[in-house]
Amino acid sequence: MFTGIVTDIGEIVALTPTAQGQLHRMRIACSYDQTTIADGASIACNGVCLTVVASGVEGGKTWFDVDAAAETLGMTTAKHWIKGTRLNLERALKIGDELGGHIVAGHADGIATILKRDDLPDMARFELRTTRELARFIAAKGSVTLDGVSLTVNTVEDVTFSVLIIPHTLTVTTLSGWRAGSEVNIEVDLMARYAARLSEMK
Repeated sequence: MFTGIVTDIGEIVALTPTAQGQLHRMRIACSYDQTTIADGASIACNGVCLTVVASGVEGGKTWFDVDAAAETLGMTTAKHWIKGTRLNLERALKIGDELGGHIVAGHADGIATILKRDDLPDMARFELRTTRELARFIAAKGSVTLDGVSLTVNTVEDVTFSVLIIPHTLTVTTLSGWRAGSEVNIEVDLMARYAARLSEMK
């Protein structure tokens, strides 16, 4: 489990397609202490929970290897990742950690497309579109995770919604690089999903 609070920005330094393109082995450089990264650990990369298969230090920089399988490549932006891609990183939540965002599984539900970016004084407003299936779980003032970042929904209209990004978030995540036409990973709020399911069962 995660909270959607980014703790580092990593960079893909090597990417090797294997299994006829159905599996990508990625090496991600980061600032985490390598001694704290165990094989099998979960790290959310742009909102996608991936399992560490190896880690080490090279040139004074920590790296860890992960595999993105066919399903991940098929339904997330991981299919577009290349060497040099920067990723929002978050370590798995530990018992006793502060829950600063909201409960995030790290299981991206799909992709949202940025329709518009408005730059405001020290802030940015983004309008995005997602599928009708996912849009029903998005509500004004509710929570949504975009590229691994816990955000509050500003407005909603049919399958489009907007978020307002504060200066701190623009500084410590990759969101400052978002542009109209960009695709981002989206995970809807678990509570909204369960509420919808309970309503369906009545």
